[in-house]
Amino acid sequence: MADDCFAHPRLAALYDLLDPDRTDLAEYLRIAAEVGAHRVLDIGCGTGVFALLLAGRGVEVIGVDPALASLDIARAKPDGERVRWIHGDATSLPPMQVDLATMTANVAQAIADPHAWERTLRKTSEALRPGGRLVFETRDPAARAWEEWTRENSYRVTETPAAGPVESWVELVEVSGPLVTFRWTYGFRADGQVLMSDSTLRFREREEVERDLVAQGYVVEAVRDAPDRPGREFVFLARRP
Repeated sequence: MADDCFAHPRLAALYDLLDPDRTDLAEYLRIAAEVGAHRVLDIGCGTGVFALLLAGRGVEVIGVDPALASLDIARAKPDGERVRWIHGDATSLPPMQVDLATMTANVAQAIADPHAWERTLRKTSEALRPGGRLVFETRDPAARAWEEWTRENSYRVTETPAAGPVESWVELVEVSGPLVTFRWTYGFRADGQVLMSDSTLRFREREEVERDLVAQGYVVEAVRDAPDRPGREFVFLARRP
């Protein structure tokens, strides 16, 4: 199930407005060019920002996401017809062979259940051509990013064309081992509606992720720093033999 911030139509419509800085995607674009990817599977594509960036560069893209409201926004964007959009997740993909599979932002960590994570890695490998790559990022638990997830650090008011001013902030709910749960709150000043969205991320150690990849038959080619968050995230590049 997708979190409400992606699956609720009113919140999905806010996503790009509340998170306009996608400099994190530059590294993924660079890797796609580095490996010569002509066909890319974007897992957890959301509102299609990365998928459409790739399509604009002439790449054939398949975007998959469990949040239908987000996919509806992606489809309606300029050039949305250039991407094949699939409602679902990586565990139920139709047969395909791609050069590169990606999980940008928090997608990998949002797959918090170990069995779902294992199935995702396995089914993604099946979707890759021999020699194809998987690239994704995950936050380094040592950086303890959740300690910054407070109302004081995150509160803002965003002017939106359709909904008017919207207040938003995040608050930490619970830390239970590697699982961190947090809640986004959205207040619509125009009509007074308040919506909340809870999310849980799994913070995996680097060694754990490498073991998971190897267990599903991948070769770990590189573990890089995230250029937009140096010292805070790992970027994994793995290959299907």
